[in-house]
Formats: sequence, C-alpha cells, structure tokens
Amino acid sequence: MIVFSAIMPHPPESIPGIGRMEDFKAIRKTLGAFDRMMLELEQTDPETIVIISPHAYLEQYSFAINSAEQLVGNFVDFGPDLAYAYENDIEIADRLAFACSMNDLPAHLHQGFLDHGALIPLYHLTKNIKPKIVHLSFSLMNYDFHYRYGEILRSVIGDNSGKRVAIIASGDLSHRLIPNAPAGFSPKAKEFDSMILHYLGANDVASIMNMDEQITAEAAECGMRSIMILLGALSGKPYEFKLLSYEGPSGVGYLTARLV
Repeated sequence: MIVFSAIMPHPPESIPGIGRMEDFKAIRKTLGAFDRMMLELEQTDPETIVIISPHAYLEQYSFAINSAEQLVGNFVDFGPDLAYAYENDIEIADRLAFACSMNDLPAHLHQGFLDHGALIPLYHLTKNIKPKIVHLSFSLMNYDFHYRYGEILRSVIGDNSGKRVAIIASGDLSHRLIPNAPAGFSPKAKEFDSMILHYLGANDVASIMNMDEQITAEAAECGMRSIMILLGALSGKPYEFKLLSYEGPSGVGYLTARLV
C-alpha cells in the first residue's frame, strides 16, 4: 500500500561536495523541507521507494522500468566521485511491466544506472533507512498516458499488496524564472509555476492535463510527467497537497510537497 508520496526537486547544489555554502544558503527553504520530509518518511517505515525521474533512460513512446538487480549511480558529472547503490525491488518492477502489457500500455524492463534526478532525492531521504528502490522513467507521450501509467502502478502496489511503498515524483518546475536562468528567461515561467501550485492545491488534475501547451513549453519544465504518474497512482485515494517549500533562486522552480 502507498504510505507516503511526495514531489521533490533535484538540485545538484544540495549535495555536499557539489554545492558550496552560498548555495546551501540560497536554497535553505528547500533543504529545510528535505529534512522534514526525511523525518516524515522514516515515520511511515517504507519497505520500498518508487522514484520517478525525468533524467532516467528515456524512450519517446514507451515507459522504461529499471531492471538492474543493484541500482547504482554517481555524481561524477558534477565533480565529486560519489557513488551510491540500492537494492532493486525486482518483484514490483516485474509486476509493473506485466500489468502494463496486460493493459496495452507500452512499457518494458531495461537495465540502467541511477541518474541524478533519482539519486538526489534518495540521498536526502535515505540517510537513515535502506528500503528497496524501484526506478522509473517517463516517456514523451501525452499526460493521459502518464496518468494511466500511474493508475497501473497503483494497481500493483495498492492497498491489498501488503507492502509499504513510498512514491517520489522527482522533477523541477520552470527553468526560466529569471534572466540568468539555465534555459533563459520567459515571462510565462512564473505564471506556469503559480498555476501548477494552484491546481495541485485544489486537486484539479483536469486543469493540469488541459494546460495551454505553449505556456508549458515556454516554462521549460522537467517535472510534469513525473507528477502526472504520481497523481495517477493516487487516483481514488484520499490525499492532501501539503506545500513544504517553493523557491527559485537560480531561476529553476524547486517545489517540495507531500501528498500522502
């Protein structure tokens, strides 16, 4: 059953050895929210964490489920040679792939490495616990497919599964909030982030699915498909959107929120 779910950004500068003191000060709200989320997650005692990452192995028309027995990744691309390993929950990965095939949704098992979109949230959440991990990517198909994928995930780890599961949707909102932002500036970026926060707070999934594609494209986000999978997994389950922090000092919208 789903005992915890959340949306988390993946700022590399939040990792000691990558970020500097001035970076930690700039994202102190996010770091504080990470600490709170870590404690709250520990209280739910999850056996498995499902992490959905926008930087995992990506296929345009199919969902990839990491089937490596040991999920291994590092932060070499950001400088320090910091490596991490987690045990894969092969049972859930296999069952999810099978359930997708039975529901005519394109998904398959694929051995891969843990990317930074998965590693950064896991670094902050699993300092004191060692649950198994399920590592998922999204595709470039529309939001409807992602919501449906989440619904199938829920059927696999639903209330009758007997396993305590947390789901984390990793992703950043707009990358264009300020003039020196990583993807440049767009005046629509703040509007986009504000709309997402409003719709999530109102549990208005339909409005998220039907957002203007031009505004979404202008925002240069990397988290919406992760979030749509999470929302699909929570379909039919009571939840409350609890905003822990939102900030964008570097021009990237960092949203940290708990839903279950």
